[in-house]
Amino acid sequence: MRTVNRVASLLLAAALLVGGTLLAVQALLVSLHRPASVLDRTDWYDTLTAARWRDPTIRAVAGAAVLLGLAILVAQLRRWTPVRLRLDEADGWHLHRRSVERRLADVAGAVPGVRRASVRVRQRGGRWRPRVRATGDPAARAEVEYAVRQELHRLAAPRTGRIEVRLPRRGRPA
Repeated sequence: MRTVNRVASLLLAAALLVGGTLLAVQALLVSLHRPASVLDRTDWYDTLTAARWRDPTIRAVAGAAVLLGLAILVAQLRRWTPVRLRLDEADGWHLHRRSVERRLADVAGAVPGVRRASVRVRQRGGRWRPRVRATGDPAARAEVEYAVRQELHRLAAPRTGRIEVRLPRRGRPA
C-alpha cells in the first residue's frame, strides 16, 4: 500500500507541477500584456487580469494551497507504523501489530506485582523490538522480560532484539 500511495502522490505532484507551471506562464504572459496562448479561454483571461496579488483573497487562497500541498507531501513522506509485523522473509506470513501488542501486554500484566502493562513493538531489520511499560515492582523486571520472550517464542516471532522494560513504582511518573 505504501508503494501505491507514493506512486499516487508522485502522479499528483507531477500533475500539480505541470498545471501550476502552465498557470504561472499564463499569468506571466498576461502581466506582460502579451496574448495568452497557453490557455485559450476568455474566462481564465478575465479572472487573471482582474486578480491582483495585493488582494487578500488571492493571498489567502495561494497560502492555503501551499500549506495543503506541504501537508500532503509531509503525510506521504512520513514513515507510518505498519499495521502488520512480518514473521519471515521467505514465507510471507504476517501478524497484526495490535494483536501482538495486546497479547504481550496481557502476558506482562499477568506477572505477579505488575499492573497496567502496555507494549509497543517495532520491527527493524527483521528483528522485533518490544517496549514494555507497566506499573509495579521494579524487581519483577526480569520476570516480565522472560514472560514476553516466552510469548514471542510461542508466536514464532523472528529474531528478537533487546526487550526494553520500564517498570516504575506506582505513583511515580513514567
